[in-house]
Amino acid sequence: MSKLTHLDETGQAAMVDVSAKSATAREAVAEGRITMSAEALAAIRDGTAKKGDVLATARIAGIMAAKRTSELIPLCHPLMLSKVAVDFAFEDNGIRATATARLTGQTGVEMEALTAVSVALLTLYDMAKSIDKAMVIRDIRLISKTGGKSGDWHAP
Repeated sequence: MSKLTHLDETGQAAMVDVSAKSATAREAVAEGRITMSAEALAAIRDGTAKKGDVLATARIAGIMAAKRTSELIPLCHPLMLSKVAVDFAFEDNGIRATATARLTGQTGVEMEALTAVSVALLTLYDMAKSIDKAMVIRDIRLISKTGGKSGDWHAP
């Protein structure tokens, strides 16, 4: 098993020191889904939800969340992101959200992409919960990451 990177030699929680790492181009893509009733899905698709443009609000929430990941997840480095995009695709019984985070830096952006997807999906729930409280957020996962010392990785 590899050494845990967020523990120091005495077992205390510690932020990883990335000062000796080279800055490289890095990107991470994450996705997740929210399943919902046909009524909620139609209201979001048709733009008739009472709270307004659900997808636009969720997109902005996801981007904002990515930018604040280090404030939400202990020991994450604050990063100067160069790009965050949140996209949505309608599916038969819900919506798939995909987030891409990018930078040139000394540490990866996986947590930022995952945070963007999570908050975007939570915002979809919040914006449509008056129509369907039984929505289910599911399958949040990293799809790919590129760059850095460990190289590229793609979900099987």
